[in-house]
Amino acid sequence: MSDTDGTTVETTDHALVPMHCLKLPEPGPPRRTTLPNGTPVWLITRYGDVRKVLTDARFTRSLLFAPDAPPLTDNLNLGNDPDSMFNKDGQEHLRVRRTIQRAFTPRAIERWRPWVTSVVDGLLDELVRRGAPTDLITGYTLPLPVAVISRLMGMEELRTEQLRHWSEHAFAGAGRDAQDVAVALREFSAFAAELLAERRSSPGDDLVSTLVLTADRNGGIPETQLVNLVCGLVVAGHETTLTVLGNAMLYLLGERPETWARIGSDEEAAGLLADRLLHLIPLGDYGDRPGSLLRTSEDVEVGGVRIRAGEVVAADRSAANRDPEVFPSAAHGSLFAPLEGPTLAFGAGQHYCPGTWLARLQLRLALNRLAARLPDLRLTLPLSAVEWRLGTTTRSPLSLPAAW
Repeated sequence: MSDTDGTTVETTDHALVPMHCLKLPEPGPPRRTTLPNGTPVWLITRYGDVRKVLTDARFTRSLLFAPDAPPLTDNLNLGNDPDSMFNKDGQEHLRVRRTIQRAFTPRAIERWRPWVTSVVDGLLDELVRRGAPTDLITGYTLPLPVAVISRLMGMEELRTEQLRHWSEHAFAGAGRDAQDVAVALREFSAFAAELLAERRSSPGDDLVSTLVLTADRNGGIPETQLVNLVCGLVVAGHETTLTVLGNAMLYLLGERPETWARIGSDEEAAGLLADRLLHLIPLGDYGDRPGSLLRTSEDVEVGGVRIRAGEVVAADRSAANRDPEVFPSAAHGSLFAPLEGPTLAFGAGQHYCPGTWLARLQLRLALNRLAARLPDLRLTLPLSAVEWRLGTTTRSPLSLPAAW
């Protein structure tokens, strides 16, 4: 079957449950488990323990790629590239991160609010013009984040079909053909290298221009890392929002329709709900890893368990976000209550997701303005009939037929 943009993806016979129903490990002390390839890892599930692992400099990503590191996965994708900013630690990581962090501060993202609002309203105008029935994925959850990241990166001329093709392969899961992934990544990297060269010679007011000018001025960042960073920003910049928004609407319209009126009448309430959904709904299945993988540089005690130098841990942020010791209402209680503690949905420590504020703004505005414009919106299929976008590290509905 084809994705909403024509990209070929795997689909399912509906055997998979919606992401908000995904069964997660019970939070408890660190315990042994294995990756699909047999490599032993420590599974970390309690909120305090996961937060410690993510913020303690003795837990590293770069050592996952050291010569003596155990094998983790056979999947070739951006997430497993040792050149990625996300797989660097300490000053090497910060040197690259500083080139983009100003573009993603809360103040910077707030300046984008009028423009993001206009994109949302334009998509809603088109939905209403076309009339019911409609597919909320092709008409709303996909074009919104694609438009935003394309404008931010100055790539408005890039076709959505091409962007999605590269994105579907950039963080490919085990279901993707390795040769197809390799070809797509080469094409994607060539595009990013050409884009960097173009902005280096003719800079604009976009993020790529800021990135390349800052990197050239400060020095010390190899071109391969800049290429990898551009690719990572393009994918992560829309993939998370696409995934969360699709899964959120499936949950709200399918199981919590009583919330719809409040979402549309109160943007502040929509913001609280957006934070709660980002916190509760995982982005993907466990696939080839049970959490964020890190490796210890020395012996460390976590939750009363001694983890030896060189061992690998899997920090399960989704399970930690349901830890009843920190989040008593974690089991889908009041969706409009402020979170009882900082969510780990975007990570913590030096690898905290730089796009957090942009994702939150898009989800908040998308839900609020959709519910206000279409207060009687409803899905036209049962949850059990949903087909899924698979083949990547995230999972969300392939389509969401709806009417009003």
